[in-house]
Amino acid sequence: MRSALPVVRVEAAPDDDGPTGHDWFREVPAVAQVLVEGWDLSAATVLVGDNGAGKSTLVEAVAGAYGMGAEGGAIGSRHSTRRTESGLADRLHLLRGVGSPRRGYFLRAETMHSFYTYLEENPGSRRAGPPEPQFHEMSHGESFLTLIGDRMRFPGLYVLDEPESALSFTGCLTLLQHLHDLVRDGSQVLLSTHSPLLAALPGATVWEVGDHGLRRTAWEDLELVARWRGFLDAPERYLRHVLDG
Repeated sequence: MRSALPVVRVEAAPDDDGPTGHDWFREVPAVAQVLVEGWDLSAATVLVGDNGAGKSTLVEAVAGAYGMGAEGGAIGSRHSTRRTESGLADRLHLLRGVGSPRRGYFLRAETMHSFYTYLEENPGSRRAGPPEPQFHEMSHGESFLTLIGDRMRFPGLYVLDEPESALSFTGCLTLLQHLHDLVRDGSQVLLSTHSPLLAALPGATVWEVGDHGLRRTAWEDLELVARWRGFLDAPERYLRHVLDG
């Protein structure tokens, strides 16, 4: 069955010949699984899991293999402060859908402050259009939502790495609505998150990432959801172990 998604499947590049001694990412179970088995993406794909499980490594690599800057931005973005990306992007091959849109944008939460400066100093096509929003003059959450609304509008591939870091509960709901509208209008979303709210993106395929690798999991069965439910039902049970230890 044909698909019009920007990225239908992620596989190891045909010329990938295995470990070279510098590719630590192969030791991450989720990454190793993708390189061996491949990974099918949906119109909306969500990754959840603990720190260090490989979520950001995977979404960063897909964004890079698609042509987006590793520190955020559109296809062809050259923003770079200090190279920290894994190199996995060069080991991946992306299978595109027939007639899929070519647009793409990557929001990487941990590099947004410097990325705003990059946008201000490199207005590009905005020289002849509306001025660049003044992101540094906004609150952290307001700047995230403004960037998303300004850059993620037309059909394309939109990759977001832990965007909830800047957002309140209401802000997460606003983002969820925007992502849902993008998918409904023909875009594809790839999202890594620690937020059970964002993981509830309607229609999304949710993958739990951990020592087991990648495991497709229903939202209500996620360990993330169970932990938050347990804490909200009885926070003292968790706080007792933290504060009295």
